[in-house]
Amino acid sequence: MLDTSPKSGPKKALPNSVGVGYKPQHYNDLMEDPGAVTWLEIHAENYMGDGGRPLAQLKHLSERFPISVHGVGLSIGGESQLDPEHLARLKKLVDWLNPAKFSEHLAWSTHDSQFLNDLLPLPYTNDTLARVTRHINEVQEFLGRKMLLENPSSYLAFAESTWSEPDFIREIARRTGCGLLLDVNNVFISATNLEFDPRAYIDAYPLELVEEFHLAGHDEDADELGRKLLIDSHGKPVDEPVWALFDYVVAKGGARPALVEWDNDVPEFPELEAEAAHATNHLAAASTRQVPA
Repeated sequence: MLDTSPKSGPKKALPNSVGVGYKPQHYNDLMEDPGAVTWLEIHAENYMGDGGRPLAQLKHLSERFPISVHGVGLSIGGESQLDPEHLARLKKLVDWLNPAKFSEHLAWSTHDSQFLNDLLPLPYTNDTLARVTRHINEVQEFLGRKMLLENPSSYLAFAESTWSEPDFIREIARRTGCGLLLDVNNVFISATNLEFDPRAYIDAYPLELVEEFHLAGHDEDADELGRKLLIDSHGKPVDEPVWALFDYVVAKGGARPALVEWDNDVPEFPELEAEAAHATNHLAAASTRQVPA
């Protein structure tokens, strides 16, 4: 297991307040008046090139804001070996930026040499547990830093699963020393699609290991039987039931850095900042409450 104690601190730690996923069209707004936005997240794969405007802007932003790096391409759950070239590019980025946090998904997105444009769920079995643990240990050793693991959004359940998702994630963290990123929208999506109680999921989840929250919007569809099916779209405001679940999480586990994700149909900055301000109000109000035993 990696010794995850920091060797040198990040440029700026993430505050227990609200950040947004950075989009280049918002650069001037953020530099001039970020409003409720106090930190930023970038997708690692957008900044793995050499030089140019993206890295120049990121350098300026990092001097003003704490930055979290979120990966979408490692395929932590994939059966293949991790891509050494991808890992090398990722290490080059995080060594240069020295971000406050680095996170990836509990999912897979590669098969042989093919990259799939989706983050696909996994069966929760002992074999999967061993594979994911091995990959996370490899990532943390190679990067020389702690990784956060994000819970997935699910659209189906695997008959071969022998672990519940909260227990599976808890065991991964125990074996690797990784931290957790709790995506509240993903919990609500999975609970709706798989018909379980999202608060019971939160009650079973290791909130003490969570270092970051994600919030996002979703779309509603229907399956072949006409049952409601939620899609993790990141293309609209956060729905009210997700805000309510977020309030429950914060009241139960305390405040953490919280991110508003908006990756599709990205609005002008004032609308995104208003969503961040709404999240700020929920974070502040919920952190003063206590969940009854």
